[in-house]
Amino acid sequence: MRGVNIVAKLLYKLGLFSTRHPKSIIAGLLAILIAVGVMAGVLGPQLKDDMTIPGTPAQDTIDMLKEEFPEVGDAGAQMQIIVKAPEGKTLVDEDVKTSLASLAEEVAAIDGVETVVTPDMLQNYNEEQTIGFLMAIYDVTSSEFKLSQADELRETFAITEDAGIQTELYSSETEIYNQGPSDMSSEVIGVIVAVVILFFTFGSLLLAGMPVITAIIGLIIGLCGVMIISNYATVAFVAITLAAMLGIAVGIDYGLFIISRFRQEFAKGYSIQQSIAIANGTAGTAVVFAGITVIIALLALAVPQIPFLTMMGISAALTVFIAILIAVIVTPAVLMLFGEKITPAVDRKKTIAERVTDRVKFSGKLLQGWAKVLNKIPVLIATTTIAFLAITAIPIFHMELGLPDDGVYEEGTPQRDAYDLLKEGYGEGVHASLVVVAEATEKDGEVLSKLDQLQADILAMDQVDVITNVIPKESGEMAVLTLNPMNGPSDEKTIELVHELRDTKFDGVKLNVTGNTAMYIDISERLSEALPVFASIIVVLAFIIFMVAFRSILVPLKAVLGFVLSLGATLGFVTWVVQDGNFYELFGFVTTSPVLSFLPIIATGILFGLAMDYEVFLVSRMREEFAHSGNARKAVMAGVRDSGGVVVAAALIMVAVFGGFMFSTDPMTKIIGLTLTFGVIFDAFVVRMMMVPAVMMLLGKSAWYMPKWLDRILPNVDMEGEAVLKMVEKEKK
Repeated sequence: MRGVNIVAKLLYKLGLFSTRHPKSIIAGLLAILIAVGVMAGVLGPQLKDDMTIPGTPAQDTIDMLKEEFPEVGDAGAQMQIIVKAPEGKTLVDEDVKTSLASLAEEVAAIDGVETVVTPDMLQNYNEEQTIGFLMAIYDVTSSEFKLSQADELRETFAITEDAGIQTELYSSETEIYNQGPSDMSSEVIGVIVAVVILFFTFGSLLLAGMPVITAIIGLIIGLCGVMIISNYATVAFVAITLAAMLGIAVGIDYGLFIISRFRQEFAKGYSIQQSIAIANGTAGTAVVFAGITVIIALLALAVPQIPFLTMMGISAALTVFIAILIAVIVTPAVLMLFGEKITPAVDRKKTIAERVTDRVKFSGKLLQGWAKVLNKIPVLIATTTIAFLAITAIPIFHMELGLPDDGVYEEGTPQRDAYDLLKEGYGEGVHASLVVVAEATEKDGEVLSKLDQLQADILAMDQVDVITNVIPKESGEMAVLTLNPMNGPSDEKTIELVHELRDTKFDGVKLNVTGNTAMYIDISERLSEALPVFASIIVVLAFIIFMVAFRSILVPLKAVLGFVLSLGATLGFVTWVVQDGNFYELFGFVTTSPVLSFLPIIATGILFGLAMDYEVFLVSRMREEFAHSGNARKAVMAGVRDSGGVVVAAALIMVAVFGGFMFSTDPMTKIIGLTLTFGVIFDAFVVRMMMVPAVMMLLGKSAWYMPKWLDRILPNVDMEGEAVLKMVEKEKK
């Protein structure tokens, strides 16, 4: 039997409840805001940049190091103080050595520093003896090292800098730069742009501010929740960025959709209270289903079983869930509270269609005209958009994945200065350092007697530059070697070297490889393997949800295929800019680099959820019109005319918010911002506003075909709001 839907009815009643108790609901919201804010303030955020993946070869080797070489695996945090002699001098000149000795003495006096090793002791000078580094070894592990300790260490650099010695701080094993919230000016500009867009959408400054304020409050609650969670689980800095991006964007969009529908219902002649309740029962249903789709996509990030990715998904899903609650509970209360101030007088001489069009200020005649164009040349629009997206996606076939190193920061930043100085002194391979654990493969075997030959064999490999350190285990069956490749960490030849070291058979010795470079390589490969499974899960689930929502086979199929095209175009465009170097400076990148390793899977999850938002907003209105008129082309035109403006406004808001993150100084945030910005542009404007309605025009009534046997067994979610309208008519009587 076909199920009876209760979602729309519950949301209608929830809307009525909110209109009857607006002050209580708003007071409750503020109480929750204060409570989570105080709790987050007391506990404090415990964010980390832990991007390890259990079960990878690199992580297994780290675990082995901790067990077999506790002096290495659990050693104190090691900070490299890189120094460069003044022009015309070397580090072995007496006056320079005196300054370095004073620096070492000052560093050794810092609380927490156990040992300081000078370049003279390490003999780590470069060939010209102009560059070297001191090692400051702390009494805490790298995971326990605090940013404040790095700042305290930098304060001692005045000793050498006053003597003309360039001094930089570097560590490959822990965070030494403040990666907390960056300058928020670009994000603030994005929100201001959103308010301007909403003003033109509604023609009211008060209405324009409503969804922004409620979205910001919801976002603050969500982020405080994430910060509280960070005290009990590992949450990366980038998870906060992702949650902030998505939370503010969908929060504004969901409020916009309900407010827009409220204005349309009020224009039809309903009272303010009825209009709010109807909007909550109809547009609210679309918001709930769109939001659930986004949450499913985000929670599916747990499928690859990568801890930092799972927490990113959970963090963002929490902010989206709160955005849904704010939209369907708080927005109706706020609308009721302001009442007449946001509802201009309705001209009863005009038809209902004319009144509705008057309320959609942003779309107006422009979208009516666009709907007519779609009706006239659907074949041309469909073929042109599909061809454009397919061509834009071509670079994806040579996309290279990796994690950014400090070389992608702007010149003059501490990260970039330290990176460049090390590269100048020791070559590019110094940033791709590999830790190799040589392990005897035979029972009662040993490595110690084979170390000389092993080192010779490793140095004979094409891509190995130098072995910098060797630590044999006292019992003799293991040894740790540190080596520098010829090339940088993202170079294809370095990736090949890691696999060659792991796969090459030596005389009774097996090589296990770890280090940041090996870890990043393993992460990229694991993510590449997980992407098809992840994408398949969310696509299948979304297809089922949309089939239930729209009572159709072809509509959800078209929605999913449209997303595949827009995702391909997005990743192709990002590859073309970031990796291939086309116009990269225009978008604020200082150099080319591989595409962020977890970007494809993140983009798939987030953009799929947002794409389905636009699909729900647009097609739900088409479905509603088709259910009432039975005219497929008229339904498409009505959807473009009545909901197109909301989709355009919502997309522009997303572009404004995500675009703000493109100006971040953090490379990971910047590339995520670029990807989401153009992902929204491609999906909202090219796919949803052009390709989708054109294809729907061509499909005609067949777009809404559903086998009778399937229609009977699927639950009815009433996207067209029939149950709500019947309730309203019943209340009138």
